Amino acid sequence: MEANLLEADLTFTGKSFEEGIQVEIQGDRILRVGRGLGEPTRRLKNRALLPGFVNAHSHAFQRFLRGRGETFPQGAGSFWTWREAMYSLVESLDADRLFDISLQAFKEMLQAGMTTVGEFHYVHHLSPGAEEQDFAADGVVVAAAREAGIRLVLLQTFYKTGAIGQPLQGGQKRFATPDIEEYWRQLDHLQERLDLPTESLGVVGHSVRAVPLEDLEALARGAGERGMLFHIHVEEQKQEIASSLNAYGKRPMEVVFEKIFPYLSPSRVTSIHCTHSAKNDLAAYLEAGANVCLCPLTEANLGDGFSQLPSMTAAAGRGQVAIGTDSNVRFSMLEEMRLLEFAQRLRREERGAVRDEEGHIGRLLMTIATAGGARSLGLEAGAIAEGNLADFVAVDLRHPSLLFAPKETFEDALIFGGADGVIAEVCVGGRWSG
Repeated sequence: MEANLLEADLTFTGKSFEEGIQVEIQGDRILRVGRGLGEPTRRLKNRALLPGFVNAHSHAFQRFLRGRGETFPQGAGSFWTWREAMYSLVESLDADRLFDISLQAFKEMLQAGMTTVGEFHYVHHLSPGAEEQDFAADGVVVAAAREAGIRLVLLQTFYKTGAIGQPLQGGQKRFATPDIEEYWRQLDHLQERLDLPTESLGVVGHSVRAVPLEDLEALARGAGERGMLFHIHVEEQKQEIASSLNAYGKRPMEVVFEKIFPYLSPSRVTSIHCTHSAKNDLAAYLEAGANVCLCPLTEANLGDGFSQLPSMTAAAGRGQVAIGTDSNVRFSMLEEMRLLEFAQRLRREERGAVRDEEGHIGRLLMTIATAGGARSLGLEAGAIAEGNLADFVAVDLRHPSLLFAPKETFEDALIFGGADGVIAEVCVGGRWSG
């Protein structure tokens, strides 16, 4: 297999942007990284080369909600009122609409430099009847990602109850996974149909409110036996915590420790949001080596609250913190990173709230947007390094928003001042598209 040698004007090494770095790729992998490797076969002039951004948490179908659910005739809205608008959307979905929405979402992700998506997928059924559980939507989402050309980790979701101890209602019935056995059968069915170089699977228990504890434990056990990832929504809302305490006498994060950690390496576990997690719980969770995925634009849009990122900075530097676009109100990894820092500045009334041990903000945010997402999704990606997947973003150095940006702090200029139009090309598994 013939190798290709890339050279951009600037290449991100994980520490800084450097000139003269060459990247040799063979097939879908990086073969070598260094200087003086030979004559480039692809000279990326006026470009900066970065690892592809990793979107660790998406619900593609929610792209259709953009512009909906943003008026509040009855007063202030909340996550729970937004959820009703989402259920109405679900009831209107058929195969064609789901495909078109998902394809558009995945295309927009690529345009924003996101070369991988972790699709937290729970709209399983397209038949309107509660008894007709066809799982037809699963294949539609996979097909949309394949046509778009994005790397897909389909996070196949188990969803059984509408709230703790309550049956599914209305649009929720499209999410139903009636039992553990049926869940594994469908997961095996999907596994046989994936294009393995760019598509893989992960296990999901939607949340403590949607998965009974015995099923959550069975999912974790099965994921451990199969060597798979495990994702779950955790403590996005205070009401979720109150319901768990009322039903089980423990917070959702405590449930993660008791029902999931015994069966899985914590490094294979990702909790989404953790907005209202107790500080001691969160510290113990991260110390164990597990991952958190933050979704800044969605959390802001839904009024969830401020993330606890300042207390996660050491873990973020180890790659344990990722970013997701969640409800897909907007696709911009630059803006997601920007908001992580700017929200903390507003809350804490200080600058530099999210920084690494040497005081660098951009470097830490880049780690979150790349290596953190790759770790959460179990991929050898997120850094331009030998053996990793050849997934890249090429940034246009001539874009007006980047003019006069210093090389020494280019990551800060890109994150805090770069317009979305700076993304010139992306590469997924060695294949370029503009």
